[in-house]
Formats: sequence, C-alpha cells, structure tokens
Amino acid sequence: MTRDLKKLRILVADDHELVRRGVKTLVRAQRGWQLVGEAVNGRDAVEKARELKPDVAILDITMPELDGLEATRQIREAVPKTEVLILTMHESDQMVRRVLEAGARGYVLKSDLGGCLVQAVKSVSDGKRFLTPKVSEIVLEGFLKAASEPKGSKLAQGRPTPREVEIVRLLGEGRTNKEIAEALGITVRTVETHRAKIMLKLGLHSLTELVHYAIRNKIVSL
Repeated sequence: MTRDLKKLRILVADDHELVRRGVKTLVRAQRGWQLVGEAVNGRDAVEKARELKPDVAILDITMPELDGLEATRQIREAVPKTEVLILTMHESDQMVRRVLEAGARGYVLKSDLGGCLVQAVKSVSDGKRFLTPKVSEIVLEGFLKAASEPKGSKLAQGRPTPREVEIVRLLGEGRTNKEIAEALGITVRTVETHRAKIMLKLGLHSLTELVHYAIRNKIVSL
C-alpha cells in the first residue's frame, strides 16, 4: 500500500468553525483518510482522543478550557500511539520548542494550512517531525540569534503588562476564559491571545505553572 492510500484516522480540534471546516475538507479529499471526530476545546479533544484513539490529532494551540500544549501532553500520555500536529498563528521559535517539548510531531502555521497540511499529516503519522519551510526559518533565526549573544547573556523576557497581570490574577483565582472576558469587557478570543502571550513571555507551559507563578509573585494569595 502506498503512502497516498495509507489508512489514517484523524481527529481535529479547533474552536473556529472555519478552520475546522478547512481541515475537514483537506482530510476528506485524501483517499483512505477518515475524520473520526472533532472538538471545539482542549478538554473535549483529550476526551475524544482517549475514546477514539486516532492516528493523528490536529490541534489548535489556543483553545478554551485547555490549551493545545496541555492537551498535547495529556493526549500523548493517555494515547501514546496518537501523533499530534499543532496548528497555530504564532510565529515564534520559543513556541515551536514548547510545542515539540510537549510531544507534538508537527507545527503548521494556519497561513500554510492549504499547502502543507496533507504532507504534515503524512509525516507525523510516520513518526517524523514536520515543520513548514517558514517555521523552519523561524527556528533557524532564533538559533542564530541565540548563538550570536555573548556567553552568559540572556534576552530579557519582559515584565507582564498591567492588563496581563490582571488576567494572571483572574486565572490564578480559577476563573474561566469566558468569566475573565465578561469581567474585563473583552472577547474570549482576546483573553486567549493574552493568555498565550503571557505564557510565552514568562516561559510557562501549563495553567498549573501559571497559577504557581501567580502565587509565588503574590498576584493571588492562598
């Protein structure tokens, strides 16, 4: 059987219907590929991965309830045979490293979705890593930038802005993205964007680490 005819069972998780629709169209166009499920948040993605045991889970990195990084970790732990491919708008070498460290095999920018998704799914299903050419360039630039710094120096990660501190405080108190959006008078998507930027800026990898950060820095109290 050739790779084009390889039987693949695929789960897609993204809170944007248009993105899910685009992924589903590409998946269904491939002979032998089967879309076995879809999810609109990270927690649902983990539950469906456990239940359906897909060959490949295609996850958005910024989702409600559980972000793509934490969902990746939980899926890889619960269903080791399921390979994870991340979809994102984040063009950051730090984010690429975090995604791969979480256990994902591939990293595809949503802007490259149409041209790269099929090859990405084929690669990760074969146990190979996949980065789009643009992502590979981002990683290389990050490596060269780090290599050019004097030894012992470290790029300042930057301090959270007042708005980011407020979001950290609310997350530390156990508020959901929806509750934070209502409290601050912004959209849920804006909260999710702030949350992703905060975690990237602080070098954190999960909501648990973010809560611990909030406690250590007395943003919230026990």
